[in-house]
Amino acid sequence: MTPQNLISHYNLQPHPEGGWYAQSYRSSEIIPAAALPDRFGGDRVFSTAIYFLLEQGNFSAFHRIKSDECWHFYQGDPLEVFIIGSEGQLTIITLGPDSSRGQLFQYVVPANCWFASRPAKESKFCFVGCTVAPGFDFADFELAKQIKSLL
Repeated sequence: MTPQNLISHYNLQPHPEGGWYAQSYRSSEIIPAAALPDRFGGDRVFSTAIYFLLEQGNFSAFHRIKSDECWHFYQGDPLEVFIIGSEGQLTIITLGPDSSRGQLFQYVVPANCWFASRPAKESKFCFVGCTVAPGFDFADFELAKQIKSLL
C-alpha cells in the first residue's frame, strides 16, 4: 500500500491539524451533557474513531481535546507522538510495529493534554487510527497557535 492508495481506498480528507483522515465510526448513542464532566459543553456520542495518515514532511500540529484519545498503529512506518502533560512534562512515544525498539501498537493520550505527531525520521508514511471517548466533537478541539512550530 502507498499513501495514495490509502487516501483513495479510505476516502481520506485533509485534517485541520495536518495529515489525512476519515471518520470510521460514530456511536449512535448519546451521553447527555448532565452526565458528563463540566468541561463538555453539551451532549456527546459514546465514542468515535478515525483513520489518520501522515507522510514524511507532514505533521499533526499541537492540539488538545477534552476526551482521552487512544492511538492505534495499523500500517507503514513509526510515528512519534509528543504529549505535554498537565505538569508541563514532555513525553515522546513511538507507535510502530517493532516492540523490540520500544514501539507501541497503542497509546492513550489523556484528556486536556497538548499533543502532536510526526513520522519518525526514517519513516515514509504512518497509517494509524484514533478512538475517542466520549466521542470527538470539534467544539472540544483546540489548536495551539505558538507551539505547533516546534515540529
